[in-house]
Amino acid sequence: MLAIKNNLMSVNAARHLSQSYDALSKSVERLSSGLRINSAKDDAAGLAVREMMRADVAVIQQGARNVGDGISMLQTMEGAMATIDDILVRMTALAEQAATGSYSSAQRSIMHNEFDELRQEIDRIAGSAKFNSISMLDNSATVSIHFGELTSDKIDVTGSNMTSASGGLAITGLAIDSAASAKAALTSLDTAIGIKDTARSKFGYKMNRLENTVNVLNIQSENLLAAESRVSDVDVATEMAAMTRSQVLAQAGISMLAQANTMPQMALTLLR
Repeated sequence: MLAIKNNLMSVNAARHLSQSYDALSKSVERLSSGLRINSAKDDAAGLAVREMMRADVAVIQQGARNVGDGISMLQTMEGAMATIDDILVRMTALAEQAATGSYSSAQRSIMHNEFDELRQEIDRIAGSAKFNSISMLDNSATVSIHFGELTSDKIDVTGSNMTSASGGLAITGLAIDSAASAKAALTSLDTAIGIKDTARSKFGYKMNRLENTVNVLNIQSENLLAAESRVSDVDVATEMAAMTRSQVLAQAGISMLAQANTMPQMALTLLR
């Protein structure tokens, strides 16, 4: 029907043009952000899944950093124990030297002075070796390295007492100022070296375990990121095809809207 009051063709063309323009706007938003889901109205269920995955990834990545900090802490302690190891070896050599009968008392006194200074250095190292104010060489406190959502997602690391006191290496009071005391010191030093080796190896296998944990966490994080990408990232090729289609429809809609707006003018020819 030819009418001049209501231009139904223009209304119809405008409605289709609006739909094409909305689709084009959505494609531009997705391609500019790189995300298929930019708001809840794009995919409410997908948005919920994506945010849960993002939270899981954040927990795993921070857990991996926690484990890395734990490894750094153990490396700090193990490095300090390497120096304690060298000191105990030197103390053993001094005790062996003082045990022979070819030295005078004055010479053994000099050896003993160095021996005692080395023992004091062990105590200083055991007390000063710290990581973030945490000391693990002058006590047996337990540090938990946490790396997951569950309370069981942790690895406990127990410190060791590397002081010269009886609760640690038990070398306090040793003397090498006589051949007899030097021979007795050798036995105590052998025991102390065994205690130190046990503690140092404990730190070593804990570091190996933590490094394996980091590898697993990194793999989990990578797989979750891939899953999140499949849910929320835009497929550029598909979206470009949709954008091109929307552009063509929008251009056609504009053209047809212009044509529809000229249709009422045809009625003027009947009114002349």
